[in-house]
Amino acid sequence: MKTDEGFLSDAEIEKDHEWCLLCGSRNPRSLKLNFKNWEGGVKTGFTPGPDLQGYSGILHGGIVSALLDSAMTHCLFNRGIKALTGDLHVRFLHSVPCKQPLEIRASIVSSRPPLYRLKSELLQGEKILARAEAKFMRQEIQS
Repeated sequence: MKTDEGFLSDAEIEKDHEWCLLCGSRNPRSLKLNFKNWEGGVKTGFTPGPDLQGYSGILHGGIVSALLDSAMTHCLFNRGIKALTGDLHVRFLHSVPCKQPLEIRASIVSSRPPLYRLKSELLQGEKILARAEAKFMRQEIQS
């Protein structure tokens, strides 16, 4: 059910996203990420296991990209917006270690519906290990 502004409810987003590999509540392989409000955006903590590594002890770059993309997606979900990634640029600044606590956060850079620009960062402590910028296109749901 859409809100008066045309945005999606939390329940509708969850139902459509419950099998997500990164945050899905019904997917047994999901990383079960749980994003919370943070300074106008969202953030979550995550400690990757060795099953997600590429090179020994280093988180696979595809997983890094997926984590950054997921944070931006949830930033939009937080505003009741379901959108698809149209353009994703990831900058790997340092290798990302496995078995170490990480923080992933995202915020909206600009909003001109149906187009949204976002940014995200993956950090270990205060050190930014990777960052991304992306453009998302709002997706309409067929009832």
